[in-house]
Amino acid sequence: MMPFNAIRSNTISLNTTLFKSLLFKIRRCGKTCIAALVALFSVACSVTPPDNVTVVENFDVNRYLGTWYEIARLDHRFERNLERVTATYSPRDDGGIKVINRGFNVEKQEWKESIGKAYFTGSPQRGALKVSFFGPFYGGYNIIELDDDYRYALICGPNRDYLWILSRTPTLDTATRDKLVATAKRYGFPTEALIWVNQ
Repeated sequence: MMPFNAIRSNTISLNTTLFKSLLFKIRRCGKTCIAALVALFSVACSVTPPDNVTVVENFDVNRYLGTWYEIARLDHRFERNLERVTATYSPRDDGGIKVINRGFNVEKQEWKESIGKAYFTGSPQRGALKVSFFGPFYGGYNIIELDDDYRYALICGPNRDYLWILSRTPTLDTATRDKLVATAKRYGFPTEALIWVNQ
């Protein structure tokens, strides 16, 4: 029978070897893993508009509240297969904005609803907000074109992968659509990939 001290010594040696191996792997991957996590966190929490994209000034949140119809969007996971999409904004007691996004999933034949909150990232006279539908994680909600009468709007996220055309009515005339697409294209968004939403 192996003496207890020998068993203990072998166990310590084995544990030390495993620890050193794990430490080596962490060190080898460390900078890459940390960089990836930082990049992921930065994208998930980014709220500023993309480079060279400006938000509207002289913004009046009270005129913006209410229901908007989604006319077009760039494809992304959380709205995939959704039609008849609306976004409804109302004031929150804490000074923020309550957000209710609703759409009909044509594959599952059911309504989907997401409730979130939005806050201005700076002056409430600028169309730059951050919005969250999941805990402490916020993304950018940047109004980059807005009709003087608040009838339609062009919204982008923190990068050029997120773009929406919204309207107070379920349809938008061709001239206005073309104007908004031209603005988005000028800012470098991939407008050829826009999905035109059935309302």
